[in-house]
Amino acid sequence: MQSENSPKPPSHVAIIMDGNNRWAKTKDLPGVSGHQKGVERAREAVEYAVENKLQTLTLFAFSSENWGRSDEEVGLLVRLLAQALEEQVPNLIKNKVQLSFIGDLSKFDLDLQTRIKKAEKLTLCNKDKNLDLVIAASYGGRWDIIQAFRKISELKQEIEINEDLVSSFTSLGPFSDPDLCIRTGGEFRVSNFLLWHLAYSELYFTDIFWPDFDSIQFQKALDEYSNRQRRFGDKSNFNNK
Repeated sequence: MQSENSPKPPSHVAIIMDGNNRWAKTKDLPGVSGHQKGVERAREAVEYAVENKLQTLTLFAFSSENWGRSDEEVGLLVRLLAQALEEQVPNLIKNKVQLSFIGDLSKFDLDLQTRIKKAEKLTLCNKDKNLDLVIAASYGGRWDIIQAFRKISELKQEIEINEDLVSSFTSLGPFSDPDLCIRTGGEFRVSNFLLWHLAYSELYFTDIFWPDFDSIQFQKALDEYSNRQRRFGDKSNFNNK
């Protein structure tokens, strides 16, 4: 039983899925193997999120910086994204998982943009939704903030600019901020991911490469979160250690 001071289980978990290439390298496998295994882990993470009754799961699938990788790897990542849409949408519909994409999707070719819009429409849940699955693709936190202010600047009426307003114009506007952000692969940074939204999120870093991040590892992250006391910078909590 949780005490009054124990945090509630996270309702929104965001994951930076890192380490696919390094996982493949440690096994003397081509990089494509790491990315393919990473797609499998993403599917398992969605299933685990549903089982644990999370409200939102946001996965960092393709960053704005990834466009700077080799043409071969970018092409592979884009093909895997298209393949995952084709294969996983039926499962999402079956499990009442509503899919949303955030990011500068205009950089993808028209065929993939069409597939994305179709997948979002097919998984639209009017009721009894089990999970919001948000895929960050061609996404960068700085881009997100800039495009939010561009939209605000286009408003015709005078309006007070505050945190709630800015949040509403970001890509993640329809959703709550993440309670927990997990990064795999042994790096200790957020890498331009959800910069506005992670202000008071709990951060969890692990050396485990994403292809090895199974349900056991996911539960470890959730358990670690449950052992923390979130303060949100509140001075009233200063002495509550």
